[in-house]
Amino acid sequence: MSDHESKFTVWGFVKGFAKLVIGTLLLLQGLIGLVVLLLFVGVLVSVTNGIADAEGDKVSVSIPDGAALVLDPNGVLVEMTEEVNPLEVFRDEAYGINEPSQISVHDIVKVIRGAKDDKRIKGIVLDLGSFGASMSSASKLHYINDELVKFKESGKKIVAVGDYYSQDQYLLASTADEIYMNDYGNLVVYGYGAYGPYFKSFLEKLKITSHVFRVGTFKSAIEPFIRDDMSPEAKEANRAYLDVLWREYANRVNTARGLEPGTIENYANNLGPIMRSVDGDFAKAALETGLVDELMSRAEMNEKLIELFGKSKDGKSFKKVGFQRYLVAQDGPTDGSAPNIAVVTAAGTIVDGEAPVGRAVGGDTLAATLKKAREDEKVKAVVLRIDSPGGSAFASDIIRDEILALKKAGKPIVASMGSLAASGGYWIAADADEIWASPTTITGSIGIFGYFNTFENTAAEVGIFVDGVGTTTLAPMLATGVGPLPETGSEIIQLSVENGYDRFLTVVGNGRGLEKSYVDEVGQGRVWIGERAKDLRLVDNLGTFDDAIVAAAKLAKLDKYDIVDLREKRTPFEILLGNLSVKASAALGLGTSEQSRGMVTKLLKAVEDQTVFFEEFNDPNGAYARCITCE
Repeated sequence: MSDHESKFTVWGFVKGFAKLVIGTLLLLQGLIGLVVLLLFVGVLVSVTNGIADAEGDKVSVSIPDGAALVLDPNGVLVEMTEEVNPLEVFRDEAYGINEPSQISVHDIVKVIRGAKDDKRIKGIVLDLGSFGASMSSASKLHYINDELVKFKESGKKIVAVGDYYSQDQYLLASTADEIYMNDYGNLVVYGYGAYGPYFKSFLEKLKITSHVFRVGTFKSAIEPFIRDDMSPEAKEANRAYLDVLWREYANRVNTARGLEPGTIENYANNLGPIMRSVDGDFAKAALETGLVDELMSRAEMNEKLIELFGKSKDGKSFKKVGFQRYLVAQDGPTDGSAPNIAVVTAAGTIVDGEAPVGRAVGGDTLAATLKKAREDEKVKAVVLRIDSPGGSAFASDIIRDEILALKKAGKPIVASMGSLAASGGYWIAADADEIWASPTTITGSIGIFGYFNTFENTAAEVGIFVDGVGTTTLAPMLATGVGPLPETGSEIIQLSVENGYDRFLTVVGNGRGLEKSYVDEVGQGRVWIGERAKDLRLVDNLGTFDDAIVAAAKLAKLDKYDIVDLREKRTPFEILLGNLSVKASAALGLGTSEQSRGMVTKLLKAVEDQTVFFEEFNDPNGAYARCITCE
């Protein structure tokens, strides 16, 4: 050691002390992280054990006589919920990301049915302020709506309360005996529409070359990249199914509220004049149109509910039980002796390979689940529940192979279409013994497309060029991207897409017993609504998920059966560690104010959504049977 290094200096002391502090902090951080991880694992194990202990018995929930079931689902309505990773939940909360949770339509229906026959439940209070649904979820809303009507027909009361009502919330609220709304609230009904951005001119300004490969007059999935407006064909197809969605909505609301035919339509079409007549008061507009019964404050609503259902033990509210708490008590024990009807759900975009259930339909994942049903001797029939816009044509065919294997094994399979079963979603339904859809199911879209961009002109603008040599006429394809797409490559891809469309027509023709020419006539990428699809012989029957279960039992000649939900099961540890991809927001915790944090996280969420969207395009042949405009 040199004399200089051995001398004590203030700066040396500071550096040494800083290293000690930093090292200590890093050690503490690691220890804290380890403790938190162990706590999470402990909690998950405890929860899992609790669930396992309760599997054979119905969970007991204490409910006072004459109580109200508060139906207050918090989240977005879906066919199947994603698995929740607790680490991601806590992380998102820490960084101010308020991701909407998901609510399964089947959980809501289960709770309503349970409450209808529960003598302790006097009525339902609809508190829908945190509930939402996409436009394509119309059939799910109608399924819930029908159950609420049956609940009311049993003689029990339904009351709706809310600061305001969205269009989807109001469809459910309209079934109530009484609808209360905040005196400063609002109720706006927009109807249904299909709008989106178009990028053709934008891409041209950036000198990006779009390569489109498709078959089908109505296959509009790639229109936003090749046009600046919606084509007449796409408008025709979209208007046809949107009109049915709106007609069903309006009829249900007018009937439920006892309004004159055309009332809700007039409210949507003439809200401007109606608002002028009430001096711009949203709440008064809804009241005078007959859409709500009374306007009142939250405190007044609480008093009204106390009058109807009595006081809670603390005297501050009304006698009630919450949606989530009541849900856990709905699954009763079975002796396991009855044969099974397996429900296999395809919810989300169809992608090649594996995918977490509820987030996407992995071709390999769903095929493995169907194989499990085929090999399980207790399973005598399968209901394939589909809520998907399609996606990878290759993955769709992998799933179809297992459906054919099921049929060959002598096990009937019934396809039950949810809100959306289009393109690849129809591909996997076509070979079912029976196809059931709701009148408002969006289906069809029988077509194939391919699309990608190249940037040779953009690169040339900044002085970047591609050149080289290759050993075959296809070798220049290796430069495609920054380099142009060779004419030979373009021809090959188009031929592949045409072959994919012909294969799609064959699949549907064979599965449905239809001439290929007829399938082509009703195909061409056109979207059909459920009731029209039945007329076109694309589906067999109109009905609910429950009707499909009964149909499967009939095909399997079962008088007694248990319904089992088959899906990929992951252990709590796998859920905990399986999705630890940290979002960029965790590293970009910019700003401490809520306003700054909200702006950053919203931007990152939009980027993440687009990233996920493009990641779903992973077909090995680059061919897609997907209805983007349906989503």
